[in-house]
Amino acid sequence: MLEKKSNGPIATLLLLAIFLWGGSNAGTKYLVAEWPPIWVGCTRLLFAGLILLGILRWTRWLGTLTPLSAQARRDLWLGGGLTLAIYIVVFNLALKYTSASHVALYLGTAPVWALVWEERPAWNLRSAQLYGSAALAVAGVLVLNWPALKGRTDWKGEALGLSASLLWTAYGRQGRALGASLSGAEVGAHTMWRAGAWLLPLTAVEVAMRGVKCRTDLILVQVCCMIAGGVIAYAFWNNALRYWPTSRVFLFNNLLPLSVMSWAWACLGEPVTHTFWFAMALIVLGVVLGQARWPKVLGVRWLPLE
Repeated sequence: MLEKKSNGPIATLLLLAIFLWGGSNAGTKYLVAEWPPIWVGCTRLLFAGLILLGILRWTRWLGTLTPLSAQARRDLWLGGGLTLAIYIVVFNLALKYTSASHVALYLGTAPVWALVWEERPAWNLRSAQLYGSAALAVAGVLVLNWPALKGRTDWKGEALGLSASLLWTAYGRQGRALGASLSGAEVGAHTMWRAGAWLLPLTAVEVAMRGVKCRTDLILVQVCCMIAGGVIAYAFWNNALRYWPTSRVFLFNNLLPLSVMSWAWACLGEPVTHTFWFAMALIVLGVVLGQARWPKVLGVRWLPLE
């Protein structure tokens, strides 16, 4: 009953999260050109998590703060927090070495990985559908990587972008598990500040080696990304994971490449590569194939392949 009543608002908030993440990704691309990438991720997650935690503790805007059990603390530190820390480093490095639209397109494959993760291979049409969708997504990834494979572009950004997609899928699954006892805002707050804490030692080393430029434009972009892409978007996303399966929530990742591409084109003047649209078509087709319930539409049921 809760899921049916919440479908409309959840979808709306997910669309808003994708829009905010599009701007945040473009902003991060701008920042990592000037600031150390681990510093960018660490400070953003640490402060965004603490801000969200403060809102939960001292207001009722996002609900109440749930007392954490010892097991929940371990899961937050070693599960969601650690995975998010690794993800943000890989994601920021990917943005440093390739375009924001390419990284977003890799994240668009996350719904396929989530589906495959949820269901093991079996000898039936449903499994064939799932793994067929994965094959289309992989084909899209290969198309996107083709210039790098032929030595025309740097392969590091493409490999990091794909790795970020897999890590984002893992974080989403952990967020759904944590959402059984915590609200979406709580999951976001607890995992973000812990991820930032995990990265503090690496950040200290990075800053000591490279330094950090103190410029007003960089600080303002970081604050905007922290509030919009950190506090607000993560709260919306993790809230949706409480009510919908991971693969269904991740279906909205299909819109992230368009959101990021639009922001990067408008704000950074970033061109769209000739492989982008073909790769996106394959990935979107793969996600649609994996999410569709064709037998329900056709009035038949899945039969085993024997």
